[in-house]
Amino acid sequence: MQGNEKIIVGLDIGTTKICAVVGEMIENEINVIGVGSHPSTGLRKGTVVNIESTVDAIKKAVEEAELMAGCDISSVYVGIAGNHIKGLNSHGIIAIKGREITDQDVERVIDAAKAVAIPTDREILHVIPQEFIVDDMESIQNPVGMTAIRLEAKVHIVTGAVSSARNIVKCCNKAGLEVCDIALESLASGIAVLTDEEKELGCIIADMGGGTTDMALFKDNNLKFIYELTLGGHNLTNDISIGLRTPLPEAEKIKINHGTCMPANVRSSATIEVPAVGGREPKKLSKGILAEILEPRVEEIFSLLKKELFANGLENAFPAGFVLTGGSVVLDGITEIAESVFNVPVRIGEPNKIGGLKDIVRNPAYATGVGLVIFGSSATCQKTFVDMETQGFAGIFNKMKQWFKDII
Repeated sequence: MQGNEKIIVGLDIGTTKICAVVGEMIENEINVIGVGSHPSTGLRKGTVVNIESTVDAIKKAVEEAELMAGCDISSVYVGIAGNHIKGLNSHGIIAIKGREITDQDVERVIDAAKAVAIPTDREILHVIPQEFIVDDMESIQNPVGMTAIRLEAKVHIVTGAVSSARNIVKCCNKAGLEVCDIALESLASGIAVLTDEEKELGCIIADMGGGTTDMALFKDNNLKFIYELTLGGHNLTNDISIGLRTPLPEAEKIKINHGTCMPANVRSSATIEVPAVGGREPKKLSKGILAEILEPRVEEIFSLLKKELFANGLENAFPAGFVLTGGSVVLDGITEIAESVFNVPVRIGEPNKIGGLKDIVRNPAYATGVGLVIFGSSATCQKTFVDMETQGFAGIFNKMKQWFKDII
């Protein structure tokens, strides 16, 4: 992004693919001017397991985006996901003693709320204010200037494994890229596909990628809950490979071209050609068999998400419904299964808050990449990165709190 402060790049480092989305800020509108993607083999369940493979895939995805956008990319905004991501709610309280609340008081009460014990191998990634309580007045979004005896804050704290985040940054650096900031992928997807009404009333977004399904609950324009499930599209592909006795690459093609998880939607005469293992002759099988393989796995994923929501008392927290996004939600019948499990309206979420090459990125697979571009376009995001070696890795996360106040 040589000398062009209006170019923003989101880099979605996923388990099955790495995607780079280049956005250009024109006044207050984001226009997508370039997209690049490349298969990813260096991650497992959202976590880097092979740095060299990941670096190579990042380079190829970025090069493709550079060619389309006609610019040089030197810095990116990166997403983070995986089962190491955890969220918890916390509460802080301070004394005001009858004077006006200042910005410093807000910072103090948030510091009090985040004073929780976490393991030494984990890092606080985000501290997201939910609401403030001024004496007995609840649901206050900005208490500055109000007179009070005491001030309370409810916050949502997101933590992650320090090693996982460092490996993502290391891969980007080895690919010749500066990391401007890191954002949770489920949150990036949420800001790309959810409407203001959905975030206000209460809505779940589930980003179903290759290795993980990242779930986030938005309500009252705030993040309330997150959950990372280590099941995703790769599990569906693996089930097809085993059930149809076909190689994994062929199983992936079958899933993309013929995937359906609703046996009732399949005509009895519909068949698919299935390549065999070991050079044997391909065989023709009923498409209904494919649906019978995929249906129980999709139901399992949604049932596990529902179980986690109910275990946290959130069964009635999303009246606006359920939004599915990510590269693995293109299966025929997936919304019907989700509706039957959650008993709420379900839709497929596509990025819709951008211009330019919107027809290319108007696909659930690009939700995180576009969300990261929107993340980078926030006026509070500074294009600086604290060097891990000299100032400590934790510095990269310090800028995020204010961003969530503005974006969410």
